[in-house]
Amino acid sequence: MQDTLFVAFGLDDNQMRLAIFLGTFLVMALLEWVLPKRDKALPTGRRWLTNWGIVILDSVLVRLVMPILPIGVALYAGEQGWGLLNWLAIPGWLSILIAFVVLDFAIWLQHLISHVVPIFWRLHQVHHADRDIDVSTALRFHPIEILLSLVWKFGWVLLLGAPALAVFLFEAVLNAAALFNHANVKLPVGLDRLLRLVVVTPDMHRVHHSVVPQETNSNYGFNLSIWDRLFGTYIAQPQAGHDAMVIGLNPYQSDKPGQFIWSILLPFRNR
Repeated sequence: MQDTLFVAFGLDDNQMRLAIFLGTFLVMALLEWVLPKRDKALPTGRRWLTNWGIVILDSVLVRLVMPILPIGVALYAGEQGWGLLNWLAIPGWLSILIAFVVLDFAIWLQHLISHVVPIFWRLHQVHHADRDIDVSTALRFHPIEILLSLVWKFGWVLLLGAPALAVFLFEAVLNAAALFNHANVKLPVGLDRLLRLVVVTPDMHRVHHSVVPQETNSNYGFNLSIWDRLFGTYIAQPQAGHDAMVIGLNPYQSDKPGQFIWSILLPFRNR
């Protein structure tokens, strides 16, 4: 199924998502250079080659394996009249708002499951093994995890009957939010405190990348911060402080997480 065209912008949704993604990446990378929060444990060049290599591999495999993306599923559900929001007589703007919030919860729940179910953790640890956290870490997800995430989204889009526009907005915002909250950026304390009332900030998400298990298993949100507060998985600050905290996973405190092949094969290692 072809993606819907956003004629008003002269671009299709894939091009728009890519433009938003690249624009956000460049802005956050620039801010990391101007206002860095932490010193790096590994050389940036090699890490970035590895993390970009992983996301390029992800993109190629998704194109080869998945004949349809979440927006296509939303269009099909709308054509067939499937899903809760297609059965309710509510305004379009309300359908978009509900779908956006529910999909954000779905990603929070998926993230939690990836930590508590061992087979999914094997995949997700590729993301956590990064010894530094910066904007490139948001790219670092194993291809199998990306494919499973798409299937998870398909199910929620079908159950909801989410409007295609809601799915586009959600995907675009989620990608931008992930780049933002993984960035190695030093925000003013007051601004961080204000922003995290609504969205996940870099300081809030950095806690999640700590080697301390209690902190690793907290702050699962990628966009809205409400879910961690609501379900009791919110930790405000790392025990060791942001400058002294150790990032990554305890078994992999070496230069290996900066290697592409090692990272791709990590889920298949016995440990």
